[in-house]
Amino acid sequence: MLEFFNDPKVAEQLGYLVEHVPFAVWETVYTTVVASLFAYLIGLPLGVLLVVGAKDGIHPLPLPLMQAVNTVINLLRSMPFLILMVLVMPLSRVIVGTTIGTVGILVPLTVASFPFVARLAEGSLREMDRGVLEAAQAMGCSTFQVVWKVLLPESLPSLLSGFTTAFVTILGYGAMSGFIGGGGLGSMSLQYAWNNRKMVVLYGAVIVLVILVQIFQSIGSHLSVRADRRVTGRGGARGSRKQQPRQEK
Repeated sequence: MLEFFNDPKVAEQLGYLVEHVPFAVWETVYTTVVASLFAYLIGLPLGVLLVVGAKDGIHPLPLPLMQAVNTVINLLRSMPFLILMVLVMPLSRVIVGTTIGTVGILVPLTVASFPFVARLAEGSLREMDRGVLEAAQAMGCSTFQVVWKVLLPESLPSLLSGFTTAFVTILGYGAMSGFIGGGGLGSMSLQYAWNNRKMVVLYGAVIVLVILVQIFQSIGSHLSVRADRRVTGRGGARGSRKQQPRQEK
């Protein structure tokens, strides 16, 4: 083991990791957070639209419009990320002026992610008890009020769980973007380590990516459970029943 670490090539690669991993982690987290933000700014309203404007929704919209939205989302969802990323490069050049680096990859990440977010949001919102929505409408709430004050708050635990899934997926997309010049740990592992056969750097970058995924997954799962009032309610009810002694007749 000591001989392995004393190898000059290994020592050089370990030094490279120590020097460049912090900035690569920052680039990875930065692109993931920003891309997730834009993906949700586009995808969450689309998810609400798919639920609210459906034929059986609380505010049905014209069928051609709903079919067009579903077609666009399905088309983008069906494309492999790397192919979609190449196709979106001209758009990225127009919007941000570059197609490489952490900035250049934000547009492809957003375009690839917002359809996924829309479907996740749609699935979360459809879990909502329809009776609650109908009760809110019966009380005279407008469509916006039903969505903002009933649908979204009641679906928050599921939305948070979906956000965790989307965030981790976008993190993986960002790592794959290293193939076309995206920054961060993906670029370190693919452009530098793999092309130059720096296997210690490659494995080190992969291990850091795995650690990041575990951290974000744990945080998201914790927030989802904390936001789920049903879990707390069930636990509290059970606890209260256990604490109450049975009264003899």
